[in-house]
Amino acid sequence: MKITFFGAPGSGKGTYASRASKILGIPHISTGDIFREHVAKETELGKKIKPILEKGELVPDEIVIEITKQRLSQEDCKNGFILDGMPRTLNQAKALDEFAKIDKALNIEVPEEVIIRRLSSRRICPNCGAVYNILTLKPKVEGICDKCGAKLIQREDDKEEAIRKRLEKYRETAQEVLDYYKKDGRLYTVEWKKELVPEGEIDIPIEVMLEKIIRIIKE
Repeated sequence: MKITFFGAPGSGKGTYASRASKILGIPHISTGDIFREHVAKETELGKKIKPILEKGELVPDEIVIEITKQRLSQEDCKNGFILDGMPRTLNQAKALDEFAKIDKALNIEVPEEVIIRRLSSRRICPNCGAVYNILTLKPKVEGICDKCGAKLIQREDDKEEAIRKRLEKYRETAQEVLDYYKKDGRLYTVEWKKELVPEGEIDIPIEVMLEKIIRIIKE
């Protein structure tokens, strides 16, 4: 089964993809993670894409396509995979179908106000990289990392104005990709619904959305 997960920044697609991968026994492949790894290791590619990522811009199609093609040719992908973060453009979607035709494209649809609340509540440890949320995943001591004791920070792109810009950029390219998969029946939407939020909570539990996703994939 060859699957790709769609969704705006903060929709939770990476979280759902990594958990679905364990349930289905196929690898979760995040192009964002691959790029961050190259940047961390200071490879030639890493040096090239670092300024692009820092500006919050999209990595050029030819680089994304080549990196994805290399990764999907590896042995662990022979029985399928879950892609996260690719394709981001129509050009990428068409190229992907040439070397690994997607069976299902799952679109995680979350209201903008929920995404803004999720991302603007996120805090990061600059020392060890641990991630917290001041609403749903609080550290034991306010503002302090549980793991290493460093002071937590809010990333610039997790501030409301930056989030709105990221969402706008996502919408600019997402619709034509979604339409591409919709026209031949490969697009499935998993919708965030307020009635699924338990009483006293502010968000849908991960397990509830994951159950919906697994059901769609297995149908």
